[in-house]
Amino acid sequence: MPSQPPARRYSFLGPAGTFTEAALLQVPGAQQADRVPVGSVLTALNLVQSGEVDAAMVPIENSVEGGVTATLDAISVAHELHILREELINISFVLASSEPLALEQIRTVATHTHAWAQVRRWAESAIPEAEFVPASSTAAAARGLQADPHLADAAVCSPLVAQQLGLHVVQRGIEDVTGAVTRFVLVSQPGVIPPMTGADKTTIMIPLPQDRAGALMELLEHFATRGVNLCRIESRPTGDGLGQYYFSIDLEGHIDEARVADALAGIHRFAPGIRFLGSYPRADRKPQQPTPEVSDEAFTAASAWISSLRHA
Repeated sequence: MPSQPPARRYSFLGPAGTFTEAALLQVPGAQQADRVPVGSVLTALNLVQSGEVDAAMVPIENSVEGGVTATLDAISVAHELHILREELINISFVLASSEPLALEQIRTVATHTHAWAQVRRWAESAIPEAEFVPASSTAAAARGLQADPHLADAAVCSPLVAQQLGLHVVQRGIEDVTGAVTRFVLVSQPGVIPPMTGADKTTIMIPLPQDRAGALMELLEHFATRGVNLCRIESRPTGDGLGQYYFSIDLEGHIDEARVADALAGIHRFAPGIRFLGSYPRADRKPQQPTPEVSDEAFTAASAWISSLRHA
């Protein structure tokens, strides 16, 4: 599969040792590149927008919690950026402390909000009296235990960070859903679109043009009639007032495919505010299988037929 030329400098949700950095290290050339850890998704993307880094790796979706709203909003609304590729990371958590502690001694637990959501049922059963202390990332929570002994008694973090920092692992495998996966995307300023591979995704943002019955269905019909399958669709507020929403959508296929391009062109007539956020290879390499009537050959044949009628 063709890969993007390695960027010289990346930003990512830090500090070092986060699941986000693990995703970044799956990108060819990232191991040797200059990696810049930052405290928030927005900061990571701001560095891309300003040109201080070439690309940013940020979380966008979790198999348990769904979309990462900070990333969806920043990419869809706050910035003019494109997705180059996606990476998948299997997520497992440990409860770690700076000094050996028993479960019954833990009264406060620091971690990222998405991580806490993924261990909530375990926490309610094992440490029901423990208070959640929000942190900018799981790695930041783990490092905070050493930097500030008053921050929390323990942290929910990755096994790798606990090992790197020499933390005491109170309990392993505390995630509520075994096999949970987080999806990360590598984002850069708009440029050359990665070539079509046959196993691709396209991400778009569509502001709902009118708040009326059937408006969303009219948009979705453009995909259905062209055989374009949607992988994800989420509504998010635009920030312009109550009832104002946009739809963040991942679809199977590449903009260079006739069926995808035709669907986006059709939607543009009804929602000219549509934003193309990138076509890129799927991390799972799952090929799309369009039916014959929506293949590129079928669109080419249809165009040729129309042309023949005009010149008959």
